[in-house]
Amino acid sequence: MTRPTWWRDAAAYDDEADTPAIGQSPENRRQALIKLLWIGIWMAYMGAPVSDLADGHHTAPATVFGALGLLVFVSVYLMLVFRHTGRALTRGAVQWALVTICVLAAVLTITLGDAWLVLAVYVSVAFGAVLPTRLARWAIPLNTVAMVGAGLLVRGSHDLMSALIIPSLLGGFAMSAVRQMVRTTRALREARATVAQLAANEERLRLARDLHDLLGHSLSLITLKSELAGRMLPGKPEQAAQQVADIERVSRQALVDVREAVSGFRRPTLEAELAGARTALAAAGITADLHRAGVHHPDLPPDQEGALAWALREAVTNVVRHSGARRCTVTLTEVGDDLCLTVTDDGRGTTGPHGNGLTGLAERLQLADGRLETAPGAPHGFTLRALAPLSRTAPAEPAPGR
Repeated sequence: MTRPTWWRDAAAYDDEADTPAIGQSPENRRQALIKLLWIGIWMAYMGAPVSDLADGHHTAPATVFGALGLLVFVSVYLMLVFRHTGRALTRGAVQWALVTICVLAAVLTITLGDAWLVLAVYVSVAFGAVLPTRLARWAIPLNTVAMVGAGLLVRGSHDLMSALIIPSLLGGFAMSAVRQMVRTTRALREARATVAQLAANEERLRLARDLHDLLGHSLSLITLKSELAGRMLPGKPEQAAQQVADIERVSRQALVDVREAVSGFRRPTLEAELAGARTALAAAGITADLHRAGVHHPDLPPDQEGALAWALREAVTNVVRHSGARRCTVTLTEVGDDLCLTVTDDGRGTTGPHGNGLTGLAERLQLADGRLETAPGAPHGFTLRALAPLSRTAPAEPAPGR
């Protein structure tokens, strides 16, 4: 069952706007309040020290000392758990904060009584929140032992002390696990950002290849027809007008192709590219031999056909623009389990490394599990071979007894 749009929008709003991301600082006041509320739930255990101060069992100086000590303890604890999980504090600040809460927990427990033993649980949680795992493994049990030692110095604290041992260990190691989860979440978020960047780079590369193939072919044809029209204008206005009409048609088709390439929906076909190749070669005054390339192969998948069509377009564009050839031959043949497109010309050939067009074409064929081969022609010229795998469908076996 598909959820309505308003449901998805509301869910996205809840996830992105209201709830702070794990391991990140709050981005607005609402997220800060939500995060503080979740942390504040665990501050309920502070009820024992607060109740001890409110009962009036201590002298006025002791009560003031306890209130100030508790305020400092809670402030430093929240700084470690609330602030450090979003933006890490410096090593010196973390050490100072941990020493402060350890000293306060010990002094307040010894001087004010067993109700303050619960501070040791918060110290264990702070250890788990900020210390590396290898340090937290011994710091949390050591703090629990120190809590037991402080409890032995306070009369009547044996029952409370035994009740806090498990929360101290469990809370500390649970917070250590949460810290590890935060680190993993950050790593996954960074990995996702890297994947998105790589996808964007791949899309830009695809778009560059498509625009090069589309505009290179179309602009070459427009240039040729413009030159023909210029030569025909003095004595053959009718033929020049036909060339201008062809220029308009090619430019309009190029505009449509560019729009489709940008949208990522265009997949050229061999039939269409063969027709375009015949027109381009004829306009350049090159004899085209395409009679062995007009058969549609039923086992050629669409992606592989698109790659071969791009290869044909790039090869014909290079023949028209760079080869100076008089004849160009295009053939389609089966080579093993591949369909091989061969484009051969009798021009001047080429030397040196491949340009952007052939490099992009090789990458495009590789994405379609194909490959590109180039070689000098015989006795001169240039030969391009693009191979793409065919999809063989095994014949169905007859049913037994028939």
